[in-house]
Amino acid sequence: MNRREFGSGLGVIVIGRLLPAAPTGSLDERLTGAGVAPGDRLPTEIAGVRLVDSDVAKRATALAREACPPYLFNHSLRTYLFGALVGRSEARRYDEELLFLACILHDLGLTERFMGPMPFEIQGAEAAARFLKDQGVSTERAAVVWDGIAMHPLPIADHKQPEIALVSAGAGADVLGPDPSQVTAAVRNQIVQAFPRLGFKKAFVKGCADVVRRYPRGATRSFMRDVGERHVPGFQPPNICDAIDRAPFTE
Repeated sequence: MNRREFGSGLGVIVIGRLLPAAPTGSLDERLTGAGVAPGDRLPTEIAGVRLVDSDVAKRATALAREACPPYLFNHSLRTYLFGALVGRSEARRYDEELLFLACILHDLGLTERFMGPMPFEIQGAEAAARFLKDQGVSTERAAVVWDGIAMHPLPIADHKQPEIALVSAGAGADVLGPDPSQVTAAVRNQIVQAFPRLGFKKAFVKGCADVVRRYPRGATRSFMRDVGERHVPGFQPPNICDAIDRAPFTE
């Protein structure tokens, strides 16, 4: 998967159902079950990647689980796992907590609770920044999370620091499929077993279309515009040529 394709707006995202995890036993044993309740614990590690369990990470996970439908919550967790694996394959050094926070909160702008008139990635970044401020996270660290969320559907993300670039890489891998040279099929399957997709493709596109239908001016040139043009009747995205024509200048 060329992650620049995701940043260019050629994406959709996946749905999963979270399975309860036991603190001991093999991976296969931990992945058995059917469904998860709000109080169930997440696995501590999947495919060799540790799920960050600092206090603020736990609270961010609780917020994402509360706000996101299960398919979107699972996608957020898979985004972190894939992003971490891409970072490992590229020998990148990054702050695990910052990457986890950005990934677990990166789609808040697609949720009923946090969607609004701005592009979904900005809505989500703003919501995440407010949450982190309330949790006492420093302005500097919250700014990295803001950037990771706000840039994740855009090509610029790939040129930023790892904590930002790997949010986009992880989301793109989950939407379009990971590069097999970075994530093997066996590892990919472990991640999907742990956090199933739950018919993600259709659910994600429908969820995005619902946001575009309610807030059409928020569908910028990310994949949200693609969804709007194909799935929202009457959708007419703003065009810069019209804005130039209306500019208050004589030629």
